[in-house]
Amino acid sequence: MRMKPDAVEFMQNNLNRNESMIVASYGLIGAILMLGGTGLAADRYLGTPPWCLLAGLTAGLATGFYQLARVLRR
Repeated sequence: MRMKPDAVEFMQNNLNRNESMIVASYGLIGAILMLGGTGLAADRYLGTPPWCLLAGLTAGLATGFYQLARVLRR
């Protein structure tokens, strides 16, 4: 099934307008997952659960919200 050209153009314009917000939201989620995963791996390697995981999640939240705030200030 094919989409109508106007619908495709409307969707593309909508994505172009909100591109920075989309990138910021994925950056927030990515930072939390990446740094949390790094903390989890460090906990398994060092045998110190849950401290590295908590530090990783905290750093991920701080990094993600910093990136989000930077985008919102523009």
